[in-house]
Amino acid sequence: MSEDQKDADRYVSYAIDNGVNYFDVAPTYGNAEERLGPALKPYRNKVFLACKTVERTAEEARKELHKSLKTLQTDYFDVYQLHAMSKPEDLKVFEENGVMQVLLQAQKEGLIRYISITSHNEDIALEAMSRYDFASVMFPVNWALSLLKGVGKQIENRCAANNTGFLGMKTLIHREWHEGEERPYPKSWCKPIYDNDKLGVAALKYTLSCNTNAVIPPGNIDHFKFTVSNIEECIKKPLTEEDITYMKSMLPNKEDLIFNEA
Repeated sequence: MSEDQKDADRYVSYAIDNGVNYFDVAPTYGNAEERLGPALKPYRNKVFLACKTVERTAEEARKELHKSLKTLQTDYFDVYQLHAMSKPEDLKVFEENGVMQVLLQAQKEGLIRYISITSHNEDIALEAMSRYDFASVMFPVNWALSLLKGVGKQIENRCAANNTGFLGMKTLIHREWHEGEERPYPKSWCKPIYDNDKLGVAALKYTLSCNTNAVIPPGNIDHFKFTVSNIEECIKKPLTEEDITYMKSMLPNKEDLIFNEA
């Protein structure tokens, strides 16, 4: 989002040229759908395209799904996710005439291949997973949250037990922004790791060590290129005790953690 079309086209071509085959977008990400649709069109049959909805009523979800399909210039989504399933009221999607019925019908019609969820709340995600066998779960797999509070481990174990895809977001995030702090990456609502390559590589390794199928960097091209440039090496040389010791030395204060209520 917040990029001109020429840069969006260039970023997508860079991704394709470097073997990226999973693209993830949402209507709530500014004008990202408008930019990604034309940029991805030449490569659509080569990639896995995921979209989302934060709508919780059937009719509004149906409208949003069709609008996203049109904006992204595609006939179907490989993955469609119930977005931000993080509050008890979000579980209303499973009720009669809820959003799940819309998604299941869309799946029958070939508009959606797989149904998934994203969440920032472990308890809600686990409850949702108990009600439907989702294809994947997107959840924060963040080194600081995990090392300080163990956040995400239950999701990791459930996904492994059920053969559910596990997509790790917030991979290269350090902490919340401090008030008045300079923000060189304004699209990121929390502070990414941008001044310490050693910590960034260790953070990537950590997310990979949690049985994830994908690591999702912050939404800016610098972090995307950092991830692309280092991911193969992180796979070849997995997380070590030395990496963990270093990450522990760089942990933020607990009150600075993202999702501190987790």
